[in-house]
Formats: sequence, C-alpha cells, structure tokens
Amino acid sequence: MAKFSKKLMGKEVGSAAVYAEPHTMKSGPVNAEESISRKPDPNTLQAQKIRLDTPASRVSAGDPARNDVKTTGIETRGNGCATKGRIARGPMA
Repeated sequence: MAKFSKKLMGKEVGSAAVYAEPHTMKSGPVNAEESISRKPDPNTLQAQKIRLDTPASRVSAGDPARNDVKTTGIETRGNGCATKGRIARGPMA
C-alpha cells in the first residue's frame, strides 16, 4: 500500500481508483450501463408529462400551444425608456 501512497500536507490525496477498482457494495464489478439510471431532464418535458414526482425545472411549464394565451393588457406607467415589459396582463387590483 505504501507504493500507492500519495500524501500532501499530511493527508492522502489522489484518485480512489489507485487503491481499488470501481466495485459494488457486494464486491462485484461495476457495469456502467446498468448502474446509471437517470430521469429525463424536466426542462425538456412537455407540460402534460410533468407529474408530482418530477424534479423541479428551471423554466416555465406553460404550454405555448394552447389557444387561450392572453396577449393584450394595459400599458403601465413610470417605465421611462423601457421598450419591453410595459404591458400588464394580470388583474389590476
């Protein structure tokens, strides 16, 4: 074991593969195709396929193909030179 030892400032550093080949908890070899099971990326799923156990996405889950998308609204005040984001489409309470 000493020939594989790599110490830096009193601590062992380096790759774990130097000490042992990748293995399962039962000391069997690791099969890469079977060991990796990933869920689909939630950012690429359609809105109809998102369920409660789907991981959180970084983008909106809206459906741009639906027919009732609101595109009109009122122009808000106090925007100065703003050219985007001037229309309010929600309820004005």
